[in-house]
Amino acid sequence: MLKYDILINPKWLRKLEKDIWNDELVPAELKIGENRYSIKLSYRGNVIRDKKKRSYRIVFQKPYKVNGAHEIHLNAEFSDVSLSRNKLSLDFFDRIGVISPRSQHVLLYINGYSKGIYLEIESFDQYLLAKRKLPDGAIIYATNNRANFSLLTKKKEMKKRLDQGYTLKYGDQEDIHDLQNFIAMINTLSNEDFEKIIPQVLDVEKYLRWVSGAVCVQNYDGFIHNYALYKNGKTGLYEISPWDYDGTWGRNLHGRKLDYDYVPLTGYNTLSARLFHFPRFRNQYNDILTNILVNDFTLDVQRPVINDLFDSLKPHMRLDPFINSTAESLEQEKKVYFNFIKKRNAFLKKELSSFIKVKSI
Repeated sequence: MLKYDILINPKWLRKLEKDIWNDELVPAELKIGENRYSIKLSYRGNVIRDKKKRSYRIVFQKPYKVNGAHEIHLNAEFSDVSLSRNKLSLDFFDRIGVISPRSQHVLLYINGYSKGIYLEIESFDQYLLAKRKLPDGAIIYATNNRANFSLLTKKKEMKKRLDQGYTLKYGDQEDIHDLQNFIAMINTLSNEDFEKIIPQVLDVEKYLRWVSGAVCVQNYDGFIHNYALYKNGKTGLYEISPWDYDGTWGRNLHGRKLDYDYVPLTGYNTLSARLFHFPRFRNQYNDILTNILVNDFTLDVQRPVINDLFDSLKPHMRLDPFINSTAESLEQEKKVYFNFIKKRNAFLKKELSSFIKVKSI
């Protein structure tokens, strides 16, 4: 496991601590092995900011890019005793054909003091597109639960702006206008026009793969935020990518157990609801999810992945001052994940058997 050393003037640490909700970046240095990089950093995240172990956003200054990235995130994974749910989820999405940030665990030290095991995650930005040799295109983050593809908020209040819940990561104001038009189309087109036009603005197959991934790992928060929209510059179609998947694999974002049937087969947002009105899209989703339940989201496939990841973490757990995980507690957590996969897989297969029989109204 790589060791990351952050060296920072105490006055800048005090500045971070003075207002933990301030996103202003402060200067520091990052050492990885024999390499030293000039960086700026800040705290990141929402729930995690007032915990003992905080997450960080790191932006490279000199050099401007490291391993093709200008920005990375160091996630504390504080409410996950296995430190693994986020990585397992992002890797799962990658396996099923959804663009997904890559991640790795690292040991973090700040001014010589151990901060424990962190999950380094790629920023979903134009540099990620370049590394993957993907066409350039706008990237918009879904940053809160108003990003539900609806005209209404979760509380059923009319939105003041159609782009509420979204933050432009890469692009210009025209891309926000395009997003507003996309959301308007989702909500105002007649059924006949929607079925004909939506494949001209949305990569439906990739969207349904994303829904399948979120449904399998059961991210309750993943359907109305915690994703990124990417408008492929070559096809002109919207694609979608997962983000922030610690509330998965049978637990919520606070680490509490969730029943295996907590999230429905279709997830929930306005775009999915409209798509699943039509037999052609229902059939497409059935084919995609059925294949995933047979070839990807199974105990036989996921057991060795989880075993290998947990084994790589065990020798380093004692170096994390903020968690009480042991080899024994990791073994217990494995059983939670294995049991969830088995029950969730069976539940989804059963739900699919009736889903495809429902006719469009």
